[in-house]
Amino acid sequence: MAKKAATTKSTKRKKASGKRSRSSKKTLNPQPATLNQHNGQPQTIGRYLIDRLQHYGVNDLFGIPGDFVLNFYGMLEESPINVVGCTREDNAGYAADAYARVHGLGAVCVTYCVGGLSLCNSIAGAFAEKSPVVVISGAPGIAERENDPLLHHRVRDFTTQREVFEKITIASASLDDPLTAFREIDRCLEAAVRYKRPVYLEIPRDRVNAPALYPHEPLVTQLQSNNDALKASLKEATERIHAAKQPVIIAGVEIHRFGLREQVLKLAEANNIPMCATLLGKSVVSEKHPLYLGVYEGAMGRQSVTEFVESSDCVILLGTFMTDINLGIYTARLDPGQAIYVTSEKLRIGHHHFHDVLLEDFVGGLAKAKLKAKPKSSVPKRKERPKGTYDDDDPVTIASLFDHINEVLDDGMVVVADVGDSLFSASDLTIHKHTEFLSPAYYTSMGFAIPAAIGVQTADKNLRPLVLVGDGAFQMTCLELSTAVRNGYNPIVVVLNNKGYTTERFLQDGPFNDILNWNYHRMNDLLGDGWGFEVNSVGELHQSMKAALANEDTFTLLNVHLQPDDISPALDRLAKRMSKTI
Repeated sequence: MAKKAATTKSTKRKKASGKRSRSSKKTLNPQPATLNQHNGQPQTIGRYLIDRLQHYGVNDLFGIPGDFVLNFYGMLEESPINVVGCTREDNAGYAADAYARVHGLGAVCVTYCVGGLSLCNSIAGAFAEKSPVVVISGAPGIAERENDPLLHHRVRDFTTQREVFEKITIASASLDDPLTAFREIDRCLEAAVRYKRPVYLEIPRDRVNAPALYPHEPLVTQLQSNNDALKASLKEATERIHAAKQPVIIAGVEIHRFGLREQVLKLAEANNIPMCATLLGKSVVSEKHPLYLGVYEGAMGRQSVTEFVESSDCVILLGTFMTDINLGIYTARLDPGQAIYVTSEKLRIGHHHFHDVLLEDFVGGLAKAKLKAKPKSSVPKRKERPKGTYDDDDPVTIASLFDHINEVLDDGMVVVADVGDSLFSASDLTIHKHTEFLSPAYYTSMGFAIPAAIGVQTADKNLRPLVLVGDGAFQMTCLELSTAVRNGYNPIVVVLNNKGYTTERFLQDGPFNDILNWNYHRMNDLLGDGWGFEVNSVGELHQSMKAALANEDTFTLLNVHLQPDDISPALDRLAKRMSKTI
Protein backbone atom coordinates (compact mmCIF):
# COMPACT_ATOMS: atom_id res chain seq x y z
CA MET A 1 0.00 0.00 0.00
CA ALA A 2 1.23 3.50 -0.75
CA LYS A 3 2.73 5.21 2.27
CA LYS A 4 0.85 8.39 3.11
CA ALA A 5 2.83 10.98 5.02
CA ALA A 6 1.12 12.37 8.07
CA THR A 7 -1.13 15.38 7.55
CA THR A 8 -0.78 17.94 10.28
CA LYS A 9 -3.98 19.83 9.47
CA SER A 10 -7.37 18.22 9.43
CA THR A 11 -9.37 21.36 8.73
CA LYS A 12 -10.53 21.36 5.12
CA ARG A 13 -10.06 24.46 3.05
CA LYS A 14 -12.68 26.12 0.93
CA LYS A 15 -10.69 27.19 -2.07
CA ALA A 16 -12.90 30.02 -3.23
CA SER A 17 -14.23 31.10 0.16
CA GLY A 18 -14.21 34.83 0.65
CA LYS A 19 -12.40 35.49 -2.63
CA ARG A 20 -13.46 37.35 -5.73
CA SER A 21 -14.57 35.18 -8.60
CA ARG A 22 -12.26 35.49 -11.57
CA SER A 23 -12.84 34.70 -15.19
CA SER A 24 -10.18 33.41 -17.54
CA LYS A 25 -11.77 35.36 -20.38
CA LYS A 26 -9.17 37.49 -22.13
CA THR A 27 -9.91 41.22 -22.38
CA LEU A 28 -6.80 42.29 -24.22
CA ASN A 29 -8.21 44.94 -26.56
CA PRO A 30 -9.51 47.60 -24.18
CA GLN A 31 -11.37 50.57 -25.53
CA PRO A 32 -10.02 54.04 -24.81
CA ALA A 33 -11.28 55.29 -21.49
CA THR A 34 -10.91 58.46 -19.50
CA LEU A 35 -8.45 57.72 -16.70
CA ASN A 36 -7.62 61.18 -15.43
CA GLN A 37 -9.44 60.79 -12.13
CA HIS A 38 -9.37 57.96 -9.59
CA ASN A 39 -12.19 58.13 -7.05
CA GLY A 40 -12.14 61.89 -7.32
CA GLN A 41 -8.34 62.10 -6.91
CA PRO A 42 -5.85 63.30 -9.55
CA GLN A 43 -4.49 60.47 -11.65
CA THR A 44 -0.96 59.48 -10.65
CA ILE A 45 1.60 57.33 -12.43
CA GLY A 46 1.05 54.43 -10.02
CA ARG A 47 -2.75 54.57 -10.20
CA TYR A 48 -2.71 54.86 -13.97
CA LEU A 49 -0.54 51.76 -14.28
CA ILE A 50 -2.91 49.79 -12.05
CA ASP A 51 -5.94 51.05 -13.99
CA ARG A 52 -4.39 50.05 -17.31
CA LEU A 53 -3.55 46.56 -16.04
CA GLN A 54 -7.17 46.15 -15.02
CA HIS A 55 -8.39 47.36 -18.41
CA TYR A 56 -6.26 44.63 -20.00
CA GLY A 57 -7.95 42.07 -17.78
CA VAL A 58 -5.16 41.54 -15.24
CA ASN A 59 -6.92 40.56 -12.02
CA ASP A 60 -3.90 39.11 -10.20
CA LEU A 61 -0.24 39.97 -9.85
CA PHE A 62 2.71 37.96 -8.49
CA GLY A 63 5.80 39.10 -6.67
CA ILE A 64 7.77 39.86 -3.53
CA PRO A 65 7.83 43.33 -1.93
CA GLY A 66 10.94 45.35 -1.11
CA ASP A 67 11.65 48.84 0.15
CA PHE A 68 11.99 50.48 -3.29
CA VAL A 69 8.54 49.22 -4.32
CA LEU A 70 6.64 49.24 -1.01
CA ASN A 71 4.60 52.37 -1.74
CA PHE A 72 3.42 50.83 -5.03
CA TYR A 73 2.53 47.64 -3.13
CA GLY A 74 0.48 49.78 -0.78
CA MET A 75 -1.36 51.19 -3.78
CA LEU A 76 -1.95 47.67 -5.12
CA GLU A 77 -3.38 46.66 -1.75
CA GLU A 78 -6.01 49.38 -2.09
CA SER A 79 -6.87 48.30 -5.65
CA PRO A 80 -9.02 45.38 -6.88
CA ILE A 81 -5.91 43.56 -8.11
CA ASN A 82 -5.09 40.49 -6.03
CA VAL A 83 -1.39 40.24 -5.09
CA VAL A 84 -0.03 36.69 -4.80
CA GLY A 85 3.16 36.64 -2.75
CA CYS A 86 5.73 34.05 -3.81
CA THR A 87 8.82 32.60 -2.13
CA ARG A 88 11.34 33.73 -4.76
CA GLU A 89 11.35 36.31 -7.52
CA ASP A 90 12.11 33.81 -10.28
CA ASN A 91 9.17 31.71 -9.09
CA ALA A 92 6.95 34.77 -9.26
CA GLY A 93 8.07 35.15 -12.87
CA TYR A 94 7.22 31.54 -13.70
CA ALA A 95 3.81 31.97 -12.06
CA ALA A 96 3.14 35.17 -14.03
CA ASP A 97 4.24 33.40 -17.22
CA ALA A 98 1.79 30.52 -16.66
CA TYR A 99 -0.96 33.00 -15.73
CA ALA A 100 -0.36 34.80 -19.03
CA ARG A 101 -0.55 31.51 -20.99
CA VAL A 102 -3.95 30.74 -19.47
CA HIS A 103 -5.38 34.23 -19.06
CA GLY A 104 -3.77 36.26 -21.85
CA LEU A 105 -1.56 38.70 -19.91
CA GLY A 106 0.36 38.35 -16.63
CA ALA A 107 2.19 40.70 -14.29
CA VAL A 108 4.95 40.47 -11.70
CA CYS A 109 6.15 43.17 -9.30
CA VAL A 110 9.51 43.18 -7.48
CA THR A 111 12.03 45.52 -5.90
CA TYR A 112 15.14 47.00 -7.46
CA CYS A 113 18.05 44.80 -8.66
CA VAL A 114 18.07 42.10 -5.96
CA GLY A 115 14.48 41.42 -6.97
CA GLY A 116 14.58 42.34 -10.63
CA LEU A 117 17.81 40.58 -11.51
CA SER A 118 16.59 37.43 -9.73
CA LEU A 119 13.65 37.53 -12.11
CA CYS A 120 15.73 37.51 -15.29
CA ASN A 121 15.72 33.77 -16.04
CA SER A 122 11.96 33.31 -15.89
CA ILE A 123 11.36 36.46 -17.96
CA ALA A 124 13.93 35.31 -20.52
CA GLY A 125 11.91 32.09 -20.82
CA ALA A 126 8.69 34.05 -21.27
CA PHE A 127 10.35 36.06 -24.03
CA ALA A 128 11.67 32.96 -25.78
CA GLU A 129 8.28 31.23 -25.66
CA LYS A 130 6.14 34.30 -26.41
CA SER A 131 4.32 34.76 -23.13
CA PRO A 132 3.26 38.36 -22.39
CA VAL A 133 4.32 39.27 -18.85
CA VAL A 134 4.44 42.83 -17.50
CA VAL A 135 7.48 43.27 -15.25
CA ILE A 136 7.10 46.10 -12.74
CA SER A 137 10.15 47.01 -10.69
CA GLY A 138 10.62 49.62 -8.05
CA ALA A 139 13.72 51.83 -8.15
CA PRO A 140 15.48 54.48 -6.08
CA GLY A 141 13.76 57.85 -6.17
CA ILE A 142 15.03 60.44 -8.63
CA ALA A 143 15.80 62.82 -5.77
CA GLU A 144 17.84 60.09 -4.05
CA ARG A 145 20.16 59.81 -7.03
CA GLU A 146 21.69 63.27 -6.69
CA ASN A 147 25.46 63.27 -6.25
CA ASP A 148 25.59 59.60 -7.33
CA PRO A 149 25.24 57.96 -3.85
CA LEU A 150 26.01 54.27 -3.21
CA LEU A 151 22.46 53.18 -2.45
CA HIS A 152 21.82 49.57 -1.42
CA HIS A 153 20.81 47.08 -4.14
CA ARG A 154 22.50 49.21 -6.78
CA VAL A 155 24.71 47.51 -9.38
CA ARG A 156 27.14 49.69 -11.31
CA ASP A 157 24.81 52.47 -12.60
CA PHE A 158 21.22 53.36 -11.77
CA THR A 159 20.30 52.27 -15.30
CA THR A 160 21.97 48.83 -15.12
CA GLN A 161 18.84 46.81 -14.35
CA ARG A 162 16.83 48.45 -17.12
CA GLU A 163 19.64 47.83 -19.60
CA VAL A 164 19.62 44.13 -18.67
CA PHE A 165 15.86 43.85 -19.17
CA GLU A 166 16.07 45.62 -22.52
CA LYS A 167 17.69 42.43 -23.83
CA ILE A 168 14.90 40.10 -22.67
CA THR A 169 11.76 42.20 -23.19
CA ILE A 170 10.07 43.61 -26.28
CA ALA A 171 9.66 47.10 -24.76
CA SER A 172 10.85 48.89 -21.64
CA ALA A 173 10.52 52.26 -19.96
CA SER A 174 11.54 54.16 -16.87
CA LEU A 175 8.52 55.98 -15.47
CA ASP A 176 10.62 58.83 -14.09
CA ASP A 177 9.02 61.76 -15.91
CA PRO A 178 5.31 62.60 -15.38
CA LEU A 179 5.31 64.23 -18.81
CA THR A 180 6.05 60.95 -20.63
CA ALA A 181 5.27 58.17 -18.12
CA PHE A 182 1.58 57.76 -19.01
CA ARG A 183 2.29 57.38 -22.73
CA GLU A 184 5.15 54.99 -21.95
CA ILE A 185 2.79 52.77 -19.95
CA ASP A 186 0.43 52.67 -22.93
CA ARG A 187 3.26 51.89 -25.34
CA CYS A 188 4.68 49.02 -23.30
CA LEU A 189 1.37 47.35 -22.49
CA GLU A 190 0.31 47.57 -26.12
CA ALA A 191 3.62 45.98 -27.15
CA ALA A 192 3.12 43.08 -24.72
CA VAL A 193 -0.27 42.28 -26.21
CA ARG A 194 0.79 42.86 -29.82
CA TYR A 195 3.98 40.79 -29.77
CA LYS A 196 3.10 38.33 -26.96
CA ARG A 197 6.40 39.07 -25.23
CA PRO A 198 7.34 40.47 -21.81
CA VAL A 199 7.74 44.20 -21.19
CA TYR A 200 9.55 46.07 -18.42
CA LEU A 201 8.38 49.10 -16.45
CA GLU A 202 10.62 50.69 -13.81
CA ILE A 203 8.99 53.12 -11.40
CA PRO A 204 11.15 55.22 -9.03
CA ARG A 205 9.59 55.26 -5.60
CA ASP A 206 9.17 59.04 -5.56
CA ARG A 207 7.21 58.91 -8.82
CA VAL A 208 4.49 56.45 -7.73
CA ASN A 209 2.30 59.32 -6.55
CA ALA A 210 3.44 61.84 -9.16
CA PRO A 211 0.33 63.35 -10.81
CA ALA A 212 -0.24 63.79 -14.54
CA LEU A 213 0.83 67.22 -15.80
CA TYR A 214 -1.85 67.17 -18.50
CA PRO A 215 -5.05 65.14 -19.00
CA HIS A 216 -4.19 61.81 -20.61
CA GLU A 217 -6.32 59.18 -22.28
CA PRO A 218 -4.95 55.89 -23.62
CA LEU A 219 -4.63 55.37 -27.34
CA VAL A 220 -5.30 52.02 -28.98
CA THR A 221 -3.45 51.33 -32.24
CA GLN A 222 -5.26 49.26 -34.85
CA LEU A 223 -2.80 47.20 -36.88
CA GLN A 224 -3.58 46.34 -40.49
CA SER A 225 -2.07 44.02 -43.06
CA ASN A 226 -0.89 45.30 -46.42
CA ASN A 227 -3.94 44.42 -48.49
CA ASP A 228 -2.04 43.53 -51.68
CA ALA A 229 0.45 41.33 -49.81
CA LEU A 230 -2.38 39.61 -47.95
CA LYS A 231 -4.31 38.87 -51.17
CA ALA A 232 -1.19 37.60 -52.97
CA SER A 233 -0.16 35.33 -50.10
CA LEU A 234 -3.65 33.88 -49.70
CA LYS A 235 -3.89 33.27 -53.46
CA GLU A 236 -0.62 31.32 -53.53
CA ALA A 237 -1.41 29.42 -50.33
CA THR A 238 -4.88 28.35 -51.44
CA GLU A 239 -3.54 27.22 -54.82
CA ARG A 240 -0.95 25.05 -53.10
CA ILE A 241 -3.46 23.52 -50.68
CA HIS A 242 -5.97 22.94 -53.49
CA ALA A 243 -3.34 21.14 -55.60
CA ALA A 244 -1.94 19.06 -52.74
CA LYS A 245 -2.79 15.40 -52.43
CA GLN A 246 -1.75 15.10 -48.78
CA PRO A 247 -1.80 18.46 -46.98
CA VAL A 248 -1.29 18.59 -43.22
CA ILE A 249 -1.53 21.39 -40.64
CA ILE A 250 1.06 21.79 -37.89
CA ALA A 251 -0.44 24.17 -35.33
CA GLY A 252 2.02 25.95 -33.06
CA VAL A 253 2.00 27.94 -29.87
CA GLU A 254 1.06 31.24 -31.53
CA ILE A 255 -2.33 29.84 -32.48
CA HIS A 256 -3.07 29.82 -28.78
CA ARG A 257 -1.30 33.11 -27.97
CA PHE A 258 -3.29 35.00 -30.64
CA GLY A 259 -6.59 33.17 -30.02
CA LEU A 260 -6.79 31.62 -33.50
CA ARG A 261 -7.86 28.10 -32.58
CA GLU A 262 -11.37 28.41 -34.04
CA GLN A 263 -10.04 29.61 -37.40
CA VAL A 264 -7.58 26.70 -37.57
CA LEU A 265 -10.35 24.22 -36.78
CA LYS A 266 -12.57 25.81 -39.43
CA LEU A 267 -9.81 25.43 -42.04
CA ALA A 268 -9.15 21.81 -41.08
CA GLU A 269 -12.78 20.70 -40.78
CA ALA A 270 -14.03 22.35 -43.95
CA ASN A 271 -11.30 20.71 -46.00
CA ASN A 272 -10.62 17.44 -44.11
CA ILE A 273 -7.00 18.42 -43.47
CA PRO A 274 -5.28 16.39 -40.71
CA MET A 275 -3.72 18.38 -37.86
CA CYS A 276 -0.62 18.00 -35.70
CA ALA A 277 0.87 20.16 -32.99
CA THR A 278 4.42 20.94 -31.95
CA LEU A 279 5.60 20.07 -28.45
CA LEU A 280 5.54 23.74 -27.46
CA GLY A 281 2.07 24.04 -28.97
CA LYS A 282 0.70 20.78 -27.53
CA SER A 283 -3.03 21.13 -26.68
CA VAL A 284 -3.46 24.08 -29.04
CA VAL A 285 -6.42 22.00 -30.28
CA SER A 286 -8.15 19.14 -28.52
CA GLU A 287 -6.27 15.90 -29.00
CA LYS A 288 -9.60 14.09 -29.09
CA HIS A 289 -10.48 15.80 -32.39
CA PRO A 290 -10.96 13.24 -35.21
CA LEU A 291 -8.56 15.16 -37.48
CA TYR A 292 -5.80 15.31 -34.87
CA LEU A 293 -2.84 12.98 -35.51
CA GLY A 294 -0.48 13.76 -32.62
CA VAL A 295 2.63 15.78 -31.79
CA TYR A 296 5.12 16.21 -34.59
CA GLU A 297 8.64 16.32 -33.16
CA GLY A 298 10.92 14.55 -35.59
CA ALA A 299 12.41 11.34 -34.24
CA MET A 300 10.89 11.87 -30.78
CA GLY A 301 7.38 11.68 -32.22
CA ARG A 302 5.37 8.60 -33.05
CA GLN A 303 6.46 7.01 -36.28
CA SER A 304 3.02 7.19 -37.91
CA VAL A 305 2.84 10.96 -37.31
CA THR A 306 6.40 11.56 -38.49
CA GLU A 307 5.91 9.55 -41.68
CA PHE A 308 2.63 11.27 -42.58
CA VAL A 309 4.00 14.78 -42.07
CA GLU A 310 7.30 14.19 -43.82
CA SER A 311 5.58 12.60 -46.84
CA SER A 312 3.13 15.50 -47.16
CA ASP A 313 3.25 17.58 -50.34
CA CYS A 314 1.95 20.67 -48.48
CA VAL A 315 2.87 21.23 -44.83
CA ILE A 316 0.92 24.18 -43.42
CA LEU A 317 2.86 25.51 -40.43
CA LEU A 318 0.62 27.94 -38.53
CA GLY A 319 2.11 29.94 -35.65
CA THR A 320 4.88 27.37 -35.32
CA PHE A 321 8.43 28.09 -34.20
CA MET A 322 10.69 25.36 -35.52
CA THR A 323 13.07 25.08 -32.59
CA ASP A 324 15.50 22.22 -32.05
CA ILE A 325 13.13 20.71 -29.46
CA ASN A 326 10.12 20.99 -31.78
CA LEU A 327 12.23 19.41 -34.50
CA GLY A 328 13.32 16.49 -32.32
CA ILE A 329 16.89 17.81 -31.92
CA TYR A 330 16.95 18.42 -35.67
CA THR A 331 15.91 14.92 -36.69
CA ALA A 332 12.87 16.31 -38.50
CA ARG A 333 12.88 16.24 -42.28
CA LEU A 334 10.71 18.99 -43.72
CA ASP A 335 11.14 20.43 -47.20
CA PRO A 336 10.76 24.26 -47.08
CA GLY A 337 9.79 24.19 -50.74
CA GLN A 338 6.66 22.21 -49.83
CA ALA A 339 5.73 24.35 -46.81
CA ILE A 340 3.45 27.26 -46.01
CA TYR A 341 5.12 28.83 -42.98
CA VAL A 342 3.49 31.72 -41.11
CA THR A 343 4.12 33.25 -37.69
CA SER A 344 3.57 36.71 -36.27
CA GLU A 345 7.09 37.53 -37.46
CA LYS A 346 7.31 36.06 -40.97
CA LEU A 347 5.36 34.54 -43.83
CA ARG A 348 7.00 32.22 -46.35
CA ILE A 349 5.24 30.10 -48.99
CA GLY A 350 7.70 27.77 -50.65
CA HIS A 351 10.61 30.10 -51.33
CA HIS A 352 8.46 33.24 -51.63
CA HIS A 353 8.49 35.71 -48.73
CA PHE A 354 5.63 38.10 -47.95
CA HIS A 355 5.84 41.12 -45.69
CA ASP A 356 3.36 43.18 -43.65
CA VAL A 357 0.82 40.38 -43.31
CA LEU A 358 -0.67 39.83 -39.85
CA LEU A 359 -0.86 36.24 -38.63
CA GLU A 360 -4.53 36.58 -37.69
CA ASP A 361 -5.45 38.00 -41.11
CA PHE A 362 -3.67 35.20 -42.97
CA VAL A 363 -5.08 32.38 -40.82
CA GLY A 364 -8.55 33.94 -40.91
CA GLY A 365 -8.31 34.33 -44.68
CA LEU A 366 -7.35 30.67 -45.13
CA ALA A 367 -10.27 29.62 -42.93
CA LYS A 368 -12.70 31.55 -45.19
CA ALA A 369 -11.15 30.41 -48.48
CA LYS A 370 -13.24 28.14 -50.69
CA LEU A 371 -11.16 25.02 -51.21
CA LYS A 372 -12.05 21.64 -52.58
CA ALA A 373 -12.34 19.41 -49.53
CA LYS A 374 -10.11 16.35 -49.48
CA PRO A 375 -11.91 13.00 -49.25
CA LYS A 376 -12.35 11.74 -45.71
CA SER A 377 -10.70 8.52 -46.74
CA SER A 378 -7.42 10.41 -47.09
CA VAL A 379 -7.34 11.18 -43.36
CA PRO A 380 -5.23 8.54 -41.58
CA LYS A 381 -6.59 6.92 -38.48
CA ARG A 382 -4.90 8.20 -35.37
CA LYS A 383 -2.90 5.47 -33.69
CA GLU A 384 -3.37 5.58 -29.94
CA ARG A 385 -0.44 5.06 -27.65
CA PRO A 386 -0.21 1.30 -26.94
CA LYS A 387 -1.06 0.51 -23.33
CA GLY A 388 0.79 -2.10 -21.35
CA THR A 389 -0.55 -4.58 -18.80
CA TYR A 390 0.79 -4.48 -15.26
CA ASP A 391 0.35 -6.35 -11.98
CA ASP A 392 -0.11 -4.44 -8.73
CA ASP A 393 3.22 -5.73 -7.41
CA ASP A 394 5.19 -4.58 -10.45
CA PRO A 395 7.59 -1.70 -9.83
CA VAL A 396 6.51 1.58 -11.36
CA THR A 397 8.10 2.44 -14.69
CA ILE A 398 7.84 5.47 -16.94
CA ALA A 399 5.49 3.44 -19.15
CA SER A 400 3.15 2.31 -16.36
CA LEU A 401 3.17 5.75 -14.76
CA PHE A 402 2.14 7.59 -17.92
CA ASP A 403 -0.34 4.91 -18.93
CA HIS A 404 -2.13 5.57 -15.65
CA ILE A 405 -1.86 9.36 -15.97
CA ASN A 406 -3.43 9.10 -19.41
CA GLU A 407 -6.35 7.21 -17.84
CA VAL A 408 -7.06 9.74 -15.09
CA LEU A 409 -6.82 12.94 -17.16
CA ASP A 410 -10.16 14.70 -17.50
CA ASP A 411 -11.58 17.95 -18.80
CA GLY A 412 -10.90 19.80 -15.56
CA MET A 413 -7.14 19.19 -15.50
CA VAL A 414 -4.23 21.04 -16.99
CA VAL A 415 -0.94 19.19 -17.32
CA VAL A 416 2.08 21.26 -16.29
CA ALA A 417 5.28 19.49 -17.33
CA ASP A 418 8.77 20.46 -16.27
CA VAL A 419 11.74 19.82 -18.56
CA GLY A 420 13.57 16.55 -19.11
CA ASP A 421 11.82 13.23 -19.32
CA SER A 422 8.77 14.72 -17.59
CA LEU A 423 8.28 16.73 -20.77
CA PHE A 424 9.26 14.01 -23.25
CA SER A 425 7.01 11.47 -21.54
CA ALA A 426 4.12 13.92 -21.47
CA SER A 427 4.34 14.42 -25.23
CA ASP A 428 2.48 11.11 -25.65
CA LEU A 429 -0.38 12.04 -23.29
CA THR A 430 -3.80 12.69 -24.81
CA ILE A 431 -4.94 16.15 -23.74
CA HIS A 432 -8.72 16.45 -23.90
CA LYS A 433 -9.37 20.15 -24.36
CA HIS A 434 -7.81 23.30 -25.75
CA THR A 435 -4.82 24.69 -23.84
CA GLU A 436 -4.55 22.12 -21.08
CA PHE A 437 -0.81 21.53 -21.41
CA LEU A 438 1.88 23.96 -20.26
CA SER A 439 5.64 23.48 -20.42
CA PRO A 440 8.85 25.39 -21.12
CA ALA A 441 9.34 23.22 -24.21
CA TYR A 442 11.72 25.60 -25.99
CA TYR A 443 13.62 27.55 -23.31
CA THR A 444 13.61 24.38 -21.14
CA SER A 445 14.38 25.99 -17.80
CA MET A 446 14.30 23.52 -14.91
CA GLY A 447 11.99 24.43 -12.04
CA PHE A 448 9.16 25.91 -14.11
CA ALA A 449 6.35 23.53 -13.19
CA ILE A 450 5.67 24.05 -9.46
CA PRO A 451 5.38 27.87 -9.59
CA ALA A 452 3.60 27.62 -12.95
CA ALA A 453 0.89 25.55 -11.24
CA ILE A 454 0.33 28.51 -8.89
CA GLY A 455 -0.13 30.77 -11.91
CA VAL A 456 -2.57 28.34 -13.52
CA GLN A 457 -4.89 28.10 -10.52
CA THR A 458 -4.71 31.82 -9.87
CA ALA A 459 -5.80 32.44 -13.47
CA ASP A 460 -8.59 29.85 -13.42
CA LYS A 461 -9.64 28.04 -10.27
CA ASN A 462 -11.69 25.63 -12.35
CA LEU A 463 -8.47 24.12 -13.68
CA ARG A 464 -6.65 21.60 -11.51
CA PRO A 465 -2.93 21.33 -12.28
CA LEU A 466 -1.39 17.88 -12.66
CA VAL A 467 2.30 18.67 -12.26
CA LEU A 468 4.91 16.35 -13.76
CA VAL A 469 8.36 17.18 -12.42
CA GLY A 470 11.67 15.41 -12.09
CA ASP A 471 13.36 15.24 -8.72
CA GLY A 472 16.13 17.61 -9.86
CA ALA A 473 13.73 20.29 -11.06
CA PHE A 474 11.55 19.80 -7.97
CA GLN A 475 14.46 20.54 -5.65
CA MET A 476 14.92 23.92 -7.34
CA THR A 477 11.49 25.48 -6.75
CA CYS A 478 9.47 23.08 -4.57
CA LEU A 479 8.90 25.54 -1.73
CA GLU A 480 6.41 27.40 -3.90
CA LEU A 481 4.02 24.71 -2.69
CA SER A 482 3.77 26.91 0.42
CA THR A 483 2.03 29.47 -1.80
CA ALA A 484 -0.41 26.75 -2.83
CA VAL A 485 -1.11 26.04 0.84
CA ARG A 486 -1.59 29.71 1.67
CA ASN A 487 -4.03 30.21 -1.20
CA GLY A 488 -5.93 26.95 -0.77
CA TYR A 489 -4.83 25.51 -4.14
CA ASN A 490 -4.92 21.77 -4.80
CA PRO A 491 -2.38 20.74 -7.45
CA ILE A 492 -1.46 17.08 -7.84
CA VAL A 493 2.34 16.88 -7.99
CA VAL A 494 3.99 13.76 -9.42
CA VAL A 495 7.72 13.69 -8.68
CA LEU A 496 9.61 11.41 -11.07
CA ASN A 497 12.22 10.29 -8.58
CA ASN A 498 15.08 8.67 -10.48
CA LYS A 499 17.82 10.01 -8.19
CA GLY A 500 19.24 12.56 -10.59
CA TYR A 501 19.25 14.13 -14.02
CA THR A 502 18.20 11.29 -16.32
CA THR A 503 18.16 13.29 -19.55
CA GLU A 504 21.66 14.54 -18.80
CA ARG A 505 22.76 10.96 -18.15
CA PHE A 506 21.56 10.14 -21.64
CA LEU A 507 23.82 12.88 -23.05
CA GLN A 508 26.87 12.53 -20.76
CA ASP A 509 26.87 10.17 -17.81
CA GLY A 510 28.80 10.98 -14.66
CA PRO A 511 28.47 11.52 -10.91
CA PHE A 512 27.59 15.17 -11.53
CA ASN A 513 24.13 13.93 -12.56
CA ASP A 514 23.43 12.41 -9.13
CA ILE A 515 21.46 14.31 -6.48
CA LEU A 516 20.49 13.70 -2.86
CA ASN A 517 17.38 11.56 -2.49
CA TRP A 518 14.85 13.52 -0.44
CA ASN A 519 11.75 12.20 1.27
CA TYR A 520 9.63 14.23 -1.11
CA HIS A 521 6.40 12.78 0.25
CA ARG A 522 7.14 14.44 3.61
CA MET A 523 6.80 17.97 2.24
CA ASN A 524 3.50 18.28 4.04
CA ASP A 525 5.30 17.94 7.39
CA LEU A 526 7.41 20.96 6.52
CA LEU A 527 4.54 23.06 5.17
CA GLY A 528 1.93 22.06 7.73
CA ASP A 529 -0.63 20.94 5.16
CA GLY A 530 -1.00 18.69 2.16
CA TRP A 531 -0.90 14.97 1.50
CA GLY A 532 2.12 12.92 0.53
CA PHE A 533 2.51 9.37 -0.78
CA GLU A 534 5.59 7.25 -1.39
CA VAL A 535 5.04 5.09 -4.48
CA ASN A 536 7.10 2.06 -5.47
CA SER A 537 4.61 -0.31 -7.13
CA VAL A 538 1.82 -0.05 -9.68
CA GLY A 539 -0.74 -0.86 -7.02
CA GLU A 540 0.55 1.95 -4.80
CA LEU A 541 0.41 4.31 -7.78
CA HIS A 542 -3.26 3.54 -8.41
CA GLN A 543 -4.17 3.89 -4.72
CA SER A 544 -2.32 7.17 -4.21
CA MET A 545 -3.63 8.73 -7.43
CA LYS A 546 -7.18 7.82 -6.44
CA ALA A 547 -6.64 9.54 -3.09
CA ALA A 548 -5.07 12.57 -4.80
CA LEU A 549 -8.05 13.00 -7.11
CA ALA A 550 -10.41 12.83 -4.13
CA ASN A 551 -8.42 15.40 -2.14
CA GLU A 552 -9.78 18.74 -3.37
CA ASP A 553 -8.73 20.78 -0.35
CA THR A 554 -4.96 20.95 -0.59
CA PHE A 555 -1.99 19.73 -2.61
CA THR A 556 -1.11 16.06 -2.99
CA LEU A 557 2.41 14.88 -3.77
CA LEU A 558 3.34 11.46 -5.17
CA ASN A 559 6.99 10.49 -4.68
CA VAL A 560 7.27 7.95 -7.52
CA HIS A 561 10.46 5.87 -7.39
CA LEU A 562 11.91 5.04 -10.83
CA GLN A 563 15.09 3.40 -12.03
CA PRO A 564 17.79 5.88 -13.15
CA ASP A 565 18.04 4.25 -16.59
CA ASP A 566 14.28 4.11 -17.25
CA ILE A 567 13.44 6.57 -20.03
CA SER A 568 10.33 7.58 -21.93
CA PRO A 569 9.34 6.15 -25.31
CA ALA A 570 9.97 9.60 -26.84
CA LEU A 571 13.52 9.74 -25.54
CA ASP A 572 14.07 6.13 -26.57
CA ARG A 573 12.84 6.89 -30.10
CA LEU A 574 15.23 9.81 -30.32
CA ALA A 575 18.14 7.69 -29.08
CA LYS A 576 17.48 5.01 -31.68
CA ARG A 577 17.20 7.53 -34.53
CA MET A 578 20.36 9.37 -33.49
CA SER A 579 22.31 6.13 -33.09
CA LYS A 580 21.87 5.54 -36.82
CA THR A 581 23.52 8.86 -37.66
CA ILE A 582 26.46 8.75 -35.25
